[in-house]
Amino acid sequence: MDTYAAQAKFEAADTWLGFKQLLPLSFFVGAFGLAFGLAASQEGLSDGAIALMSALVFAGTSQFAALDMWGTQVPLVPLMITTFAINARHLLMGATLYPWLRYLPPVKRYGLMLFASDANWAMAMQGFYRGERALGILFGGGLAIWSCWMLGTGVGLYFGSAIEDPFSIGLDMVLGCFLLAMALGGRKDSRTLIIWFVAGSSAMLAYWWLPTNSHVVVGALSGGLLGAFWMEKKVPEKNEPANNKQEQEQDKR
Repeated sequence: MDTYAAQAKFEAADTWLGFKQLLPLSFFVGAFGLAFGLAASQEGLSDGAIALMSALVFAGTSQFAALDMWGTQVPLVPLMITTFAINARHLLMGATLYPWLRYLPPVKRYGLMLFASDANWAMAMQGFYRGERALGILFGGGLAIWSCWMLGTGVGLYFGSAIEDPFSIGLDMVLGCFLLAMALGGRKDSRTLIIWFVAGSSAMLAYWWLPTNSHVVVGALSGGLLGAFWMEKKVPEKNEPANNKQEQEQDKR
């Protein structure tokens, strides 16, 4: 059986495991949801619109950016461009997850990606590189983060004044430190380092020379495209489960 196909399978137990693994971090995400609920209500949005935005968009930074542009006349095109630029990193996520997601039916494939975020993507990729079935981490972890984000948004509509500025107490550093730990604990082969170097270098150049927020798009596209074209050639041989390797050795004999 193809290595990616074997890893692409996941069951309810995998989802529950992913949910439990990401739940502690999700409480910090809930604090940002609380702040968003408060800020959105102060902008005059209805409770239903706020809840719907958090449920469907599920992207804190871009939602706060949308609030900054909100008014009696919403600039639709600039709003779309800004939110796309902020969330362009999902292009990289999709490219790196494609070898596993392609074995799923379209409904499951895109349903999983609705819950993809930085934290559960990073943990899922580490699981895949260890030869594990990590789609449960991606889905279950995403459910945990989404649930706490929604809970925080709801609480923020009524009790958000308790944390008006989560950045002032360092909550914005929690997710960044977690992702840094995931990156440092991940694969360190030449392919991975080159992809990160290309993505980081192109993003920095775009940050210096191109319009605001374009560095996110440039970095995601450069790293994602390189990873998509390179992945099929290098990853399978180094990450095959032990059972598959034994089967290949038996076939050769």
